[in-house]
Amino acid sequence: MDLQLTNKVALVTGSTAGIGLAIATSLAREGANAIVNGRTSDRVNAAIEQIQQNVPHAKLQGISTDLGTQLGASELFEQIPKLDILVNNLGIYGSKAFAEISDDEWMKFLEVNVISGVRLSRQYLPLMLKQNWGRIIFISSESGVNIPAEMIHYGVTKTAQLSLARGLAEMTTGSNVTVNSILPGPTRSEGVEDFIQGLAKDRNISPEQVEKEFFEKTRPSSLIQRFASTSEVASLVAYIASPLSSAINGTALRVDGGVVRSII
Repeated sequence: MDLQLTNKVALVTGSTAGIGLAIATSLAREGANAIVNGRTSDRVNAAIEQIQQNVPHAKLQGISTDLGTQLGASELFEQIPKLDILVNNLGIYGSKAFAEISDDEWMKFLEVNVISGVRLSRQYLPLMLKQNWGRIIFISSESGVNIPAEMIHYGVTKTAQLSLARGLAEMTTGSNVTVNSILPGPTRSEGVEDFIQGLAKDRNISPEQVEKEFFEKTRPSSLIQRFASTSEVASLVAYIASPLSSAINGTALRVDGGVVRSII
């Protein structure tokens, strides 16, 4: 299927690894001019090299700046005056007991996971509306619906992204601009892979057994009973970024393997 993304300019924040890297790869494969973002030039260059190995014809640009800060966003705006597609993927996570989460940690999670998308959308949405075409996509999480007790601060930021995306979508009425959010479930990113391998080694069991026990005990509602691949998430994002998804707006779309039991 041709997603009609040739020469569309697409920024994927936090795209040097994991889901972000898979999204940038998928968009580049579809012909978009993909902008890879990370905090260091080494990470950005390594990601670009990896994408080019998989997509030899990829049209890529690297932006090394911390978009979790106002300064980093300002540096980006100077280099990228306009976009067709903005994928707000940048995010941090970590398990911590609620009573131990300090104010500073709360503010850090909010600034990186939520305010980064606020800044970028505030910059690029008016320009998309002016050109009467654009896509803004927030990579939220099923944790924004099923708030995890072990990382409430993370879940709260993912819920906030859902509200932000819907509110921005209300500003696009009658235009060819859409704003949506994607809710991945447990996904086999590099971090998850390292966790699985480490736990398997510590317990002297196979990685397959670790995964099996995770879905039996921690995510028993999963219908696929496995981690999704980053490419499975990226495939949905690429479609939502395309002109073919023009009737999908203001929506939260789940690629969670059926973890969330609600039907809406």
